[in-house]
Amino acid sequence: MKRIKTDYLVIGSGIAGLTFALKVADHGTVAILTKKTAGESNTRYAQGGIAAVTSEDDQFEYHFRDTLKAGADLCHEDAVRILVNEGPDRIKDLVSWGVKFSRDDAKNLDLAREGGHRVKRILHASDMTGDEIEKTLLDKAVNHPNVQIFENYTAIDLITEHQVLDNLQFAFNVCFGVYALNNVTCEVEAFRADYILMAGGGASRVYLHTTNPEIATGDGIAMAYRAGTKIANMEFIQFHPTALYDPEHEPFLISEALRGFGGILRNGRGERFMTKYDEAKELAPRDIVARAIDSEMKQSGEKCVFLDMTGLPATDVKNRFPNIYRHCKKYLDLDITRNMIPVVPAAHYVCGGIMTNLNGQTSMHNLLASGENAHTGVHGANRLASNSLLEAVVFSHRAAMKVLQKPGPQFKVTIPDWDDSGVENDEEWGVLRHNRIEIQTIMWDYVGIVRSKNHLIRAMRRINLLYDEIEDYYKRTRVSKGLLELRNMTTIAYLITRSALSREESRGLHYRTDFPRKQEKFHKDTVI
Repeated sequence: MKRIKTDYLVIGSGIAGLTFALKVADHGTVAILTKKTAGESNTRYAQGGIAAVTSEDDQFEYHFRDTLKAGADLCHEDAVRILVNEGPDRIKDLVSWGVKFSRDDAKNLDLAREGGHRVKRILHASDMTGDEIEKTLLDKAVNHPNVQIFENYTAIDLITEHQVLDNLQFAFNVCFGVYALNNVTCEVEAFRADYILMAGGGASRVYLHTTNPEIATGDGIAMAYRAGTKIANMEFIQFHPTALYDPEHEPFLISEALRGFGGILRNGRGERFMTKYDEAKELAPRDIVARAIDSEMKQSGEKCVFLDMTGLPATDVKNRFPNIYRHCKKYLDLDITRNMIPVVPAAHYVCGGIMTNLNGQTSMHNLLASGENAHTGVHGANRLASNSLLEAVVFSHRAAMKVLQKPGPQFKVTIPDWDDSGVENDEEWGVLRHNRIEIQTIMWDYVGIVRSKNHLIRAMRRINLLYDEIEDYYKRTRVSKGLLELRNMTTIAYLITRSALSREESRGLHYRTDFPRKQEKFHKDTVI
């Protein structure tokens, strides 16, 4: 079995992983594992932008309060203070690395406004902000002599003191690296490092309808859970209110920035309906807008609602949202300056994840986490729009600064060969892979925007059966990328459903018809 030793191991190649890698690369060797090509990540698909206080019209206290309000009283205030106060410096880092944010004719930052923000504070690169950040950071990483990127590797499980062959008397709850599948050679390899950053991204592919790319199967959270680290607040899944309704093609996000630009939500009868649900109308927090759309669709029986941009200057819309304009024109032959855009809610972002402290440290020694697979405490029960990219860069920076303050742990360990003696049963796998659609359907139907005890119990019963079936197959067969993703998705479905069952209230993104009000006794994190 091939073994690779590095100083720092990063699992994931989005903004969180690349930020950490660039911060530590001058001080040691860095290996970055990514499941497909290095540029494929949730970061790449972030359209709206990155929120930070950069204007004289804005204040740290405004951003702080907006974040707390969106988080439904569950945000960790110390984490939010760090996010807000350190955000501008991290924006400077991005700019110094070469990220080009949109500017107006006077060369000032062209700030946008999104739901939940009281002022314009969203920096963006047209409507392809994530793509601009991803390409820029990736280019710097690729050209750094201490960074090596391993494309087409699927991480399997963390290596802890339970796996190593040595008698480590004083090693308890320690991460030494990861086993990973080379998707090209189909061989398992071991990566050993002094510090491991889990930046594996989101998990929304566990739902039938999602804005996420196909890689977002929750691998990082699932691996950390199996290794015994603390996981928090998995019930809080953010459903983006406006994904393009286009059943024939892959999911496509219709950015919240369109509503910030003046777009109006209308039902099938052409009526503006958000005035019935919140005084902020289209700029209400995402949980409110998503539930409002869900309610309108259930009342009418229609499959979508519509976002109306037709009352805005056509040239301005095309210039501000060129990518969205081109996509709608190409796939639906729809001119968004003349026709309303069909939209539906879709699973978008995991507000919970691997618990960390304020420096990215998890409950396992030498294992750090950042980005969407981490729970820093910033988001609470609902994420404020465009805080996610900022959270990733702020807390990856803090994680890097922390590990650089102390030398790596001096453990000498022997990692055993991966046991791949199982015999793959192609016929059985052909049946088992259909479980992916079953999991996604269960989660969409029973653990979606609106929940109840009966639906959650029904979901848990079926998820447990699927989990046992998949785990049995996993233990007696050779691993494959599809099997690893299926295993992780089942774990994520279990964590979300278990967390949702335990929170007997409605708060933020978690809405239960049997407990429709917020309760003080649940003013705490759900920790597994």
